[in-house]
Amino acid sequence: MPDPHTPTSRPFPPTRRLSLMIGIYEWLWHLLLPVLLLFLWRRGRKEPLYRQFWSERLGAVRTRLQRPLWVHSASMGEIRGAAPLVRALLATGQPVLVTTLTPAGRTAAQKLLAQEIADGRAEVVWVPLELGWAVRRFIRRVRPRAALMTEIDTWPVLVATIRRQTVPLAIANAQYPAKSLVRDRKWFGFRAGLFQAYQLVLCKSETHARRFRDVGCERVVVAGETRFDLPVSPQQIAAAQRLVADWGITPGQRPVVGFASAIVGEDEQFLDAIRQVQNALAGKDLARPLFVYVPRSPQRFDAVAQLFESAGLRVARRSRMLDTTLAPTADAPDMGGIDLLLGDSLGEMYFYLALSQVVVVGGSFVDSGAHNVIEPLALKKPVMVGPSIWGIEYPGVEALAAHVLQQHMSIPSLSQALVHLLTDAQAYAQAIAGAEAFYAEHGGATDKHMRVLMPWLEQAR
Repeated sequence: MPDPHTPTSRPFPPTRRLSLMIGIYEWLWHLLLPVLLLFLWRRGRKEPLYRQFWSERLGAVRTRLQRPLWVHSASMGEIRGAAPLVRALLATGQPVLVTTLTPAGRTAAQKLLAQEIADGRAEVVWVPLELGWAVRRFIRRVRPRAALMTEIDTWPVLVATIRRQTVPLAIANAQYPAKSLVRDRKWFGFRAGLFQAYQLVLCKSETHARRFRDVGCERVVVAGETRFDLPVSPQQIAAAQRLVADWGITPGQRPVVGFASAIVGEDEQFLDAIRQVQNALAGKDLARPLFVYVPRSPQRFDAVAQLFESAGLRVARRSRMLDTTLAPTADAPDMGGIDLLLGDSLGEMYFYLALSQVVVVGGSFVDSGAHNVIEPLALKKPVMVGPSIWGIEYPGVEALAAHVLQQHMSIPSLSQALVHLLTDAQAYAQAIAGAEAFYAEHGGATDKHMRVLMPWLEQAR
């Protein structure tokens, strides 16, 4: 097996056919560029950041950093997942330039790295568009020591140009879901062939490692998932604990169910689950439950609030009843009369999870592969998901095998399981103990990444 510390000298693209397909793909980008720019401008109506820093998208980046490590994480979730690794790199004295694709990702990166940015050790900019000249301009201006992509975000022109400009290229926290592998082998294996651009793959599990090797990656190392090393916000946990006592929502008093990262297509389904849980607990003559509901997208906050209010639920919105310290405002409602707390804020997920006694993770009751289950497991919460979990294959498969994650194929099944956990103290205690043990077993991924990545960076100088 090749030494994972040594950069490969194999050229990329490896074949003329793949090079031609990348060229055609880039030509289409040039052809459709006016449409894309118009799309971004229109998106800017709701998310103003889309209309800012246009020159960065064309590679015209200004940076004070000297020979930084370039880390690309497309979205808010990927940024959060990569944060422990970015901080570990910064701790070695290596400056880091982070690129992202979405406003939520950019905002999250700036918030997570606020001190490092203020100290002049890190910066956050847009990733250049899929235009070879834009990527080359970016590289000329940044002069990155190496490029580190995260998760599975692989853009053909981006990775091909990075390699052609002789910038060492790796991918961390890498995953390759089975569904993606099937899709990528279509169209003559165009996308599958792109992964050969990576000179080092640091992936989440052996299952993912086999898939990366199957598509031709030479140096693949199982390094785990750095989300397990994310620090838990003590301020958010403390604020939640105060409210748990004030609102009387401790286990055995008033049940609390959290719905995290719900997306379009799930709200109506989760409304059915809420009704079923309410009715079942009322039939047992138990306290009326409180539901904590956190939509994935901030653009949906108003629509989701209206949906639940129209259904007759009494809704309190975090933005209107809690101040910046997460303490109730003077006009906050009596939570005893509230059915649902709407989490209409960003960056406060640990607060919402800490309020909840059991958590349902969204993106799993539509075909989106499910969102992050690591955060609720970090707080030792029982976690439930729906049929679609291809996006969290790791740690989903392992968590299911360890019985710390429950998968339900229907809303009635989910509702019954929620009622069982909320009414059976022994089952609830066992679920919490299992989550704690599972989280402890899968930690330390950042150290595993660094043990491989740092020697590789030295070789890549």
